[in-house]
Amino acid sequence: MTHVADPVAVSVAPQVPDKRVGALSAGLAVLRYLTRTGTRAGVSRIARDVQLNPSTCFNLLRTLVYENLVTFDPQTKTYGLSLGLIELAKGALDQASHARFMRPHLDAIAVRHQVTATLWQRAGNDRVVLVDRAESDAAMRVHMPIGQRLPMYVAALGRCMAAHSGLGKSALREAFRLLRWENPPSFEQYWKSVQAARACGFAVDAGHYVRGATTVSAVVLDRDGLPFMALSAVGFEARLTGAKIALLGADLRERAGAVSGAVSGAMSGGPLANGA
Repeated sequence: MTHVADPVAVSVAPQVPDKRVGALSAGLAVLRYLTRTGTRAGVSRIARDVQLNPSTCFNLLRTLVYENLVTFDPQTKTYGLSLGLIELAKGALDQASHARFMRPHLDAIAVRHQVTATLWQRAGNDRVVLVDRAESDAAMRVHMPIGQRLPMYVAALGRCMAAHSGLGKSALREAFRLLRWENPPSFEQYWKSVQAARACGFAVDAGHYVRGATTVSAVVLDRDGLPFMALSAVGFEARLTGAKIALLGADLRERAGAVSGAVSGAMSGGPLANGA
């Protein structure tokens, strides 16, 4: 198995903000405390265990009750988590279900094309994160760690993201200027490949992002037609050539399109829904 090392493709720890909002951090600490203990508790106990001023803790709890994130039992004078938290978590839970839905597609791609199949999810406005992968049984294959982060518009997946981002040429040129490649394409080459990805439904990066590696990608679109996931495949440049790339790209495009339809509620079923 081969690990493709790249200085950009690493897990990135959250940065401490220049000005942290203390009240927000304290409120989240209370919620995490109630989640961790799994029991209801009074103000004094919560304030002591979370190391907050009792008056501050009381005001935070009142606010959390108002926002339907915490419930208050007037008989026992205790606080507990509210079902309102489920509403906040729904988006993340939906994304997790999408990742599970994609797993059969990853397995099928890896086996059929003898590549490492990867699933990337948007993480903010300028990054994607690797949330799942499937590897072939080849003796030599590319391995990528779950949690790895990449700039939004780099490599093949980045071209697909850019193709559906709505960014104009000038804005994309600015984003491109910040990208790091082992074998950088010119912006005009990149721009043409973005346009090609928009036209044919998948993109290819042959040795630009990482020398010796070829990636092929297609994006999953949400109900508004915006990309929120990318289905990608990576293999060795010497093995992934012309006809193989075309077949792989078409397979990725069909599968990403099927999942996009399922996400938008437009797909009624069929073999691709099960990763066949």
